[in-house]
Formats: sequence, C-alpha cells, structure tokens
Amino acid sequence: MADIRAILFDKDGTLLDFDKTWEPINRKAALFAAAGDEILADRLMVICGMDPLTGKVSSGSLFAAAAPSEIAAAMANAGAPFEAEELTEHLARFYLEGAAHAVPVTDLPTLFGRLKARGLYLGIASSDNEAAIRAMSEITGIAPQLDYVAGYDSGYGVKPGPGMIEGFAQQVGVPVSEIAMIGDNLHDLHMARNAKAGLAIGVLTGTSGEEALAPDADHVLPSIEHLEALLDSLGAASG
Repeated sequence: MADIRAILFDKDGTLLDFDKTWEPINRKAALFAAAGDEILADRLMVICGMDPLTGKVSSGSLFAAAAPSEIAAAMANAGAPFEAEELTEHLARFYLEGAAHAVPVTDLPTLFGRLKARGLYLGIASSDNEAAIRAMSEITGIAPQLDYVAGYDSGYGVKPGPGMIEGFAQQVGVPVSEIAMIGDNLHDLHMARNAKAGLAIGVLTGTSGEEALAPDADHVLPSIEHLEALLDSLGAASG
C-alpha cells in the first residue's frame, strides 16, 4: 500500500451525524416541493429514500447520496409542481441554510488539528453544494484546516465519478494513490475505486451498515473517531 498523505472526507454521515442534521431539512424540502400537500410530501420523501414516520434514510437513496439536482429531478418527475431546474435552486438554498444546524459526530477541530500535525492534507467532497460545505466548515471550526473543498457544483463532476478525488490530488500535489477516501455510502467508496485512491474507508455514522460497505471498503470504522488508530496501524504520515 502506498503511503497515505492526504484524507478526503465525505460530509453528511461522516463528519456530521446524518439523521440529526438532515431529517428536519429533508422534511422541509419535501413539503416545499409538494407546495404544502402533506400527502405528496410523504410520497416525495419515500421516493427519495426517507421513511416519513421514522425519518430514517435508506442507504444508497437519493437523500443519502444524490446531488440536489438529482433529488429535484426525481421530485419533479413524481409530481412536484416545479420545473426541476427551479426546484434545484430552492433545494440548494435549504441545504445551505441547513449548514447552520450541522451536528458533528465528534470534536472536529481537535481531530483535524491532530491529523494536520501528522502532516496530512485534508479535504471534503460532498454531494451538497460548495457554499453549504464551506458554511459548515466555518460553523464547525475546521475551515482553517482544510486544503480542499468540492461539492457537486465545483466543476469536478459528481459521485461516484473520480473527479473530486482527482481534483484533490491536483490541488495538494499528491498522487491519488496516496489519498484515503472516507465516507458512509457506497457512492464514496465507488468514487475511491474509480479514482484508484490509496484507501477506501467506510464509517457507520451515516445511512449504511457494515454489511453494505464491507465488500467495497478496505476498512470499515464505527466512526472517524477511530481513524487515528487505523492510521497508526498502517504507518501513515505522522509528522
């Protein structure tokens, strides 16, 4: 295995607790898309992978892994009274506003500080828009420690294409083989494989269980709180 010199994190379900952060926002988005029709809103939630009763989002669903444009298109096709392009703009605004309510899975500034002390480059790659990612990084206090941010609208393509990882490699000047990709969804792991990244690491703080992630992951961790122990065992950068 090549040395790991850079780590690219997914955002939702990896850095942020997925359910606590996104359940109320997804409900708000669905009700808006349904123009206040609660029956249609429930149907839109189901189509996007969310149980209207429990608020749980299924692994690999639109709400779990898709870009706002893909969610908007599915909602419009299911009867939302909007053109997909217009609805995309509204959803992007909801998700940007949602950054203010982000619930981190751990003390992110402390963790990122320790990772930077190892000499690692750090980035975020999300299916959210870039503005929302940057807002979240400011709110959680990790913006100064980031070397790279990529959203669906940053020009690198969308997951599971390799573009976000390739952009990170170019930005920080390391080969893709020296990048570890960490995410809670198969889109993240498949992006790592498509880019030929050095490691594909799954975490269980999002919408996917170990049985779903393990076949496509080099390692599956309970959360990013276990990342440093893994890096120690692999002999990754340490200063």
